[in-house]
Amino acid sequence: MTWLKIAALNLAVGVTLGAFGAHGLKDMVGAYEIGIWQTATLYLFVHALGLLALGVLDAFGRHRVHLPAGLLQAGVLIFSGTLYAIALGAPKWLGMVTPIGGVLMILGWLCLAFILPSKSAK
Repeated sequence: MTWLKIAALNLAVGVTLGAFGAHGLKDMVGAYEIGIWQTATLYLFVHALGLLALGVLDAFGRHRVHLPAGLLQAGVLIFSGTLYAIALGAPKWLGMVTPIGGVLMILGWLCLAFILPSKSAK
């Protein structure tokens, strides 16, 4: 599966979960949990758009994007996934796992910025 497809799937999931948080979740949880849900959705959207940009770079053959894209995808799954779970009532200790996702997202962006040369630099 290409990074463009993965980004598109992330964006579709983001819209779905955002809508659920805005409409279906509001009567199930409190304001604190809604805030957690909104944070998870924001990070999902931002990084899905980042993956979309990486997918475009990959499609045009301008950069090697698999490592930074993989780090971003793993990071958003862990970061947003744990926040969604906590908002739905999972144990709060799961929040200790959330920063691992954040670190992976940071590493993905740093990898893109500093580690990977463009394909033309070979």
